[in-house]
Amino acid sequence: MGEFAQNVEAVDAALALRSQELRDVILVTTTRARPLKCVEADPKGDAFLWNDWHFSGLGRKYGELGLAGYIPLCYHQGPQNVELYEEPDVAVVQVTPMDRNGFFNFSTSCSMTPAYCRKAKKVVVEVNTQTPRCLGGLDETIHISKVAMVVEGPNSPLLQLPGSVGSEADRMIAAHVMALLEDGSTIQLGIGALPNIVGAMIAQSDLKDLGVHTEMLADSYVDMYEAGRITGARKSIDRYKMVYTFAMGTQKLYDFLDNNPVAAIFPASYTNDPAVIGRNPKVVAINNAIEIDLFTQVASESAGPRQISGTGGQLDFIMGAYKSEGGKGLICINSTYKKKDGTVGSRIVPTLSPGTIVTCPRSVVHYIVTEFGVAQMKAKSAWQRAEALINIAHPDFREQLVKDAEAFGIWRRSNKIL
Repeated sequence: MGEFAQNVEAVDAALALRSQELRDVILVTTTRARPLKCVEADPKGDAFLWNDWHFSGLGRKYGELGLAGYIPLCYHQGPQNVELYEEPDVAVVQVTPMDRNGFFNFSTSCSMTPAYCRKAKKVVVEVNTQTPRCLGGLDETIHISKVAMVVEGPNSPLLQLPGSVGSEADRMIAAHVMALLEDGSTIQLGIGALPNIVGAMIAQSDLKDLGVHTEMLADSYVDMYEAGRITGARKSIDRYKMVYTFAMGTQKLYDFLDNNPVAAIFPASYTNDPAVIGRNPKVVAINNAIEIDLFTQVASESAGPRQISGTGGQLDFIMGAYKSEGGKGLICINSTYKKKDGTVGSRIVPTLSPGTIVTCPRSVVHYIVTEFGVAQMKAKSAWQRAEALINIAHPDFREQLVKDAEAFGIWRRSNKIL
């Protein structure tokens, strides 16, 4: 039923009309961005169960109503998961119009769609004339001979993802990130305000010959490319190409991608494979988190047992960046947040909240960045990690965190706490 910006619409509406007669139909998406009419037409969940590989705000909403479920994964393993363990009856995907050679293009979303099309008993393509034709390196198209049915969709414009406005803390974190970048770095930016700020800073910098090997391609990459910062000249693989597995942004991004050979879309089994990521030099992976504890466990997808998003490619890129010569995997996090009662809490905590899912285990964590600095975690003992982390926590919480670390028996008091 589609991925990211590619939202199946006509087939969804047709399913909604049959919500009273169908039963136990399982719908699978990857980050559905627009409401599923068939799920809305079935508020008791008798006809449809929606499973999503990565929650958007929409998936989160329906998950809390018991109408959607999250499927845990390491993103680079997603296509293999489908091929080994899924048995889909029908794959319904949104595509560009067929070209003169009989091929439909998957447009902006290629991460798991090809795997579903190979495994499904029948493939239905829903044509959208508003979608860009995204050139790729692997599996970006499907031939008419593999298709059981062609549906003419409503041709709605793709989702427009507005840029997030960052805080002063975000800008301070971005400044620390900029200090870690070098000429020839290969960059991966996640989603949200901080990556947008980093992208804008890069566009205005004098960095040279940056490469792109990422999961998500967003507007900020267009800005960096047009500013001359991105050339890909120093990449070891896919030289001169901006490699990605899905794109979400504004029309500026979609227009940039249409028939543009500088960008190459691949399945997630390629873009997110840590071994592939690590083949490029100086990979800097920039991702965010919700909470980090004194053991340096990183929670990026849930608040307690409440599923917020998903693992996505964060674990893939943290591991891949470490494999890269000169690479750096960054977990960037604001040191504090505002609670519902207006008080301020620390995102660096003694232990993760009960029920919280660990996205990056401490064994793979490399760099942690807050507005107060950068902490490198590899080859450090538990107490050295705790000390480094407390040094970049908000000053108002540092003394209590020291006491907590002492209570856990992981603290060796020194004079390094600022």
